Amino acid sequence: MSTTVLAPPAPRSGQTDPPAASPTSPASRRTRSRRRRSWLAFALLAGPNVLLLLVFVYRPLLESLYLSTLQWNLGSPVARFIGLGNYREWFTSPDTAQVLLATGVFTVVTVGGSLVLGLGLALALDRKLPGRAVARTVAFAPYVLSGFAVGILWLFIFDPRYGLMSTLLQAVGMSSPQWYTEPPWPLVMIIVVYVWKNLGYVALIYLAGLQAIPQDVRDAAALDGATSARTLRSIVLPLLTPTTFFLLVTMLLSSLQSFDIIQAMTKGGPLGSTTTLMYQIYEEGFVNGRAGYASAGATILFVLLLAVTAVQLRFVERKVHYA
Repeated sequence: MSTTVLAPPAPRSGQTDPPAASPTSPASRRTRSRRRRSWLAFALLAGPNVLLLLVFVYRPLLESLYLSTLQWNLGSPVARFIGLGNYREWFTSPDTAQVLLATGVFTVVTVGGSLVLGLGLALALDRKLPGRAVARTVAFAPYVLSGFAVGILWLFIFDPRYGLMSTLLQAVGMSSPQWYTEPPWPLVMIIVVYVWKNLGYVALIYLAGLQAIPQDVRDAAALDGATSARTLRSIVLPLLTPTTFFLLVTMLLSSLQSFDIIQAMTKGGPLGSTTTLMYQIYEEGFVNGRAGYASAGATILFVLLLAVTAVQLRFVERKVHYA
């Protein structure tokens, strides 16, 4: 049985293709009108945000970059251009190594501790237990408190003579360390307080990620004989990688910019053992009055934050499972 393919009819003599729409035709005018309305809506919605970013983020950033090239003290009417002099002084200063060490230890331990403990707390709050809603509220409450107020409160808890921590340690036959004066205990102290304050936030985000995991997946793993530990390692943690990546970025940026708890509890001491890069910027700018040198430190912190974020987006995100 043969199949006949019909050819398209030949155009009649004198017949031509329909002409394209003219730029002045009604269809073209309607298209341009829709595009104008779309751009207008975009400008109305995005314009204020872009303006605020330009005024309050990028303009101060450029001004700080310019100030970092000056030798200028706050309140002085005279500023002298010194180029990269502030940067050379910062990189050759004997205090820089200690500042970077304190910043690195504080950041790594607070981020790692917050993620691990926050995940454990989220797993506990994800269980169907009585009073679960109240426990979630209590766990999240410290995050919304003022960091300065939290620091003052914990100073009384860590007091070596009368604090709650000293009482608990004496109950088990141990003496209280000198939290205020003997390194590395001041750094340990502010790390504990920072992790405690942010633990509820991390747990809440992890809890949202846990509740987004389909129960069918866990039930299927249980039917296959997977233990709770195996389900956590092979199913839950891989599905939580987008949440972990988000928390890793936000907590890392937050830790590098932490200031209030350090100011309330140690003021960078003793002997600079708790002086992070962020606190050094404050101290040089507003205590010592060296605005140019502080601006150089702020620029270095900005470059560090940018580099850390770029590395995370480039390499860490490869391990994220979005499906």
